Amino acid sequence: MTLDTKLELISVVAQAAVIGLLAFRKFYRKLPLFFSYLIWLLVVLGASVMLANVYSAEVLKKIFIVADVVDAAFMFCVLVELSMSVLSPIRSALPSWTVFGVAGILAIAFALIWPFAKPPGFATLDIPSQVEVHVDMAMSILPIVFFLALAGCSQWLSLSWRDRELQIGTGLGIFALASLSITLLKMNVGTATPEAIRTYHILDQAQAVSYVPAMVYWLVSFAQSVPERRDFTPQMENFLLALAGNARSARVAMREPSDFTKK
Repeated sequence: MTLDTKLELISVVAQAAVIGLLAFRKFYRKLPLFFSYLIWLLVVLGASVMLANVYSAEVLKKIFIVADVVDAAFMFCVLVELSMSVLSPIRSALPSWTVFGVAGILAIAFALIWPFAKPPGFATLDIPSQVEVHVDMAMSILPIVFFLALAGCSQWLSLSWRDRELQIGTGLGIFALASLSITLLKMNVGTATPEAIRTYHILDQAQAVSYVPAMVYWLVSFAQSVPERRDFTPQMENFLLALAGNARSARVAMREPSDFTKK
């Protein structure tokens, strides 16, 4: 068994262990998209190992680009779901369109990140590689920003490190930071010389196990009992409700002229 195979096997076992623990605890009832995302990661990893022995490098590149786009969309939906879970203490008081508002905020954050998610040497890549690297970097930065925002506002949101939302955000941040760091290093190393090719392969091996730290963290965290979710601080609750109320008033005001015209 080669080292590459061993590293991929370690990653598969770690991911399967987390999925098994969450299935045992019926965690998929609370955050089904996050649970499905973990299964998606496991399927992609297993498929990449099998397809590597079947298709050429050119075909694999096209397959991985499609997989990266799907993964980015999946991650985006997971962040929306996680945000709505964070808002669960006041969910009943929020309007039904809140989920679209949260998705819009995350989409704006992604749009702001997108122009800057270009590492050195990006322009020298071919178009398919540019798409792959651009998507990978943008969707690595977004979970990091999300985690920093969640951790920074944890006191107002009444979140502790024992709450599942912050634990999941931390794990996503760990994995995203590892993925972003490896992508930047690979872009700097390149494949121009035999030594660079060897270093690039080592980074590929590191990327194969980049899931493991996050999975181990989740295994330890999810194995522990979770405390009952606390209510927001009064200041944060009033702020969020006022924000939702202002947004609702703005929507009504935008509809009024057209309603008047129809009459």
